[in-house]
Amino acid sequence: MKFGETFTEYLRGEEEWFLEKCRHVEYKKLKKVLKKCKTTCNTTRSGDEHVNSSTTLSDSCQCQSCPWCDEMFFEELMKEVSDIAGFFKSRVRHLLHIHVATGMQRYMMRLRRCFTDEKQALVEEGQILIQYITMNAIAIRKILKKYDKVHGSDNGKNFKLKMRAERIELLHSPWLIELGAFYLNSGLDKVGNFKNSFGRVSCENLNDDQPVMKLMLPNTTELEFDLTCAICLETVFNPYALKCGHIFCKACACSAASVMIFQGVKAAPQCSKCPICREVGVYGEAVHMIELHLLLKIRCKEYWKERIMAERSEMVKQSKMFWNEQTIQMIGY
Repeated sequence: MKFGETFTEYLRGEEEWFLEKCRHVEYKKLKKVLKKCKTTCNTTRSGDEHVNSSTTLSDSCQCQSCPWCDEMFFEELMKEVSDIAGFFKSRVRHLLHIHVATGMQRYMMRLRRCFTDEKQALVEEGQILIQYITMNAIAIRKILKKYDKVHGSDNGKNFKLKMRAERIELLHSPWLIELGAFYLNSGLDKVGNFKNSFGRVSCENLNDDQPVMKLMLPNTTELEFDLTCAICLETVFNPYALKCGHIFCKACACSAASVMIFQGVKAAPQCSKCPICREVGVYGEAVHMIELHLLLKIRCKEYWKERIMAERSEMVKQSKMFWNEQTIQMIGY
């Protein structure tokens, strides 16, 4: 079965009620744009060059930059990708917020569980989101590959780089790591019924030098996420993902941005740079990876206790220093 048929079948499948509420790649529409471009360009070449009957036209339009496609194709695709990334982020955030609820919300959740299986509902939504992001990522890859084939260009590859620069590359989202951690925290890696629908998730060497989370998605795409903090060179603790996608311990990120731990990562000045890629302004939209932190707490208890004590000790030390400086400034001695 061709991917176009598979994608259409997915859109009309069991999750149609869910997909009606969200944006997806208009795969068939974009294919029609490419088909029209190929036909138009071949017809133009045929008239301009007065080719004879023995000459066969190429399958590609052989134009490195196509006004028709550049206007209709990339603009539309960029809007779709942005909407998909935004929807995925908001839904995963909502799902995980429910899973790690505290206070009154936690009490209400327990009350609801007397009447409904809330955990089962969360797991099912997680499955749908994994499938949603995977199918759209494949559709984007396929349609960009087809663009390059039709035009004999590298514009499709360049568009991928643009997506990465705009931080909307679907399979490199920190929220995908959070979903993987949710899968492991829920114990679904030990339940056979969920392995095929969620894919396969494993977290290896959390206590060693090279901690890695591996996600085998339903379409057999395997992703690896390095869980080593590039500053302290240990497994990330109380992790934050900056806007650029790089993950650090909270204490390490605060130190790199010259802010105190109790002030938080998001208090970093706008001019602060990522310690790895040196991009500016990446701290304001940092994502606190609560599920990943919880995974570390469950699976590496001794390491977690050691790091939490060290972080709290450093936080108290910084707080005392900060308030002593404030007192000196206010009263003059």
